[in-house]
Amino acid sequence: MYELVALARGGVLLTAWALAAGWPRGRLDGRLLGDGWQRICRGAWAVPGKEVDWRVRAGAVQLLRPGLVCSHRTAAALHRIELLAHGTDAPQASDPLDFTARGGGSSPGWIRVHRTLALTDRDCTVRRGLRVTSPARTVADLIRTAATREAAVVVADSALSRRFVAGLRRDPVVDREQLAAELAAPHRPGAPLARRRLPLAHAGSGSPAETVARLRMRDAGLHPEIQPTLHTPAGRALHPDFYFRAEGLAVEIEGFAFHGTRQAHERDVHRFNALQTCPDIRRVLRFTAREVFTRPDRMTTTIHEALAALGGR
Repeated sequence: MYELVALARGGVLLTAWALAAGWPRGRLDGRLLGDGWQRICRGAWAVPGKEVDWRVRAGAVQLLRPGLVCSHRTAAALHRIELLAHGTDAPQASDPLDFTARGGGSSPGWIRVHRTLALTDRDCTVRRGLRVTSPARTVADLIRTAATREAAVVVADSALSRRFVAGLRRDPVVDREQLAAELAAPHRPGAPLARRRLPLAHAGSGSPAETVARLRMRDAGLHPEIQPTLHTPAGRALHPDFYFRAEGLAVEIEGFAFHGTRQAHERDVHRFNALQTCPDIRRVLRFTAREVFTRPDRMTTTIHEALAALGGR
């Protein structure tokens, strides 16, 4: 076993390396299985005891096919850019891994290869030991291929903002000028629609649920301030998710799954209690992320009714 471990790189062994080192093909698979090696995919094995997560699978793919660059959803996970479907979650075992490559060719079903003629060194970087599309290219690819307006804007908001992702503070991964330049690249499918969606992005958004809430409010003719600065009597600065200044109405979007961690959710609850002490606040409405995603009409109706009761509309 130790001879094979010595051939591995980062806990991954390619069958081709063992064969090149003189191991006979007929004995190799039986020896690997007998010693507890884990088959990652055809031609790649993980050392006994290693956790085979999506990063290990992606690394094995790149060892087997060096021309493949992690992209789209896989790149988003590496750059810690949130998606509408997964929020802050890492790719699941059943999710295909996304790669981009020049030219054609077939691929097994558990990876998804996006073919392009436009992939240069400028479009690529290295993240956590994997070759990956740059943040700007990743966000642009996701916006261009997004099935809905909400999915596109969630990605843009996440990339443009400073926020907690998976419990860790992250700075913006791209600025608006970089993203606009990437979307201006000619002859990319989906680019015209992506350019029309970019103005809807807002760097003040704090979570995917807040992004969707803002878009739904916009559809309903509601245009609150986003993350304005208010102060408690003690002078503490607070930033409600949304604020209708004339009516003194604050709107908060809650849900620990979309704020990073349970601890972050608890901080939001404490902030909610402090927010109600602000002199400029007359009423606070709270909606869960689940309500935003599944019952947005009820949310916007409640806001309209609250504004009317406060004398604004």
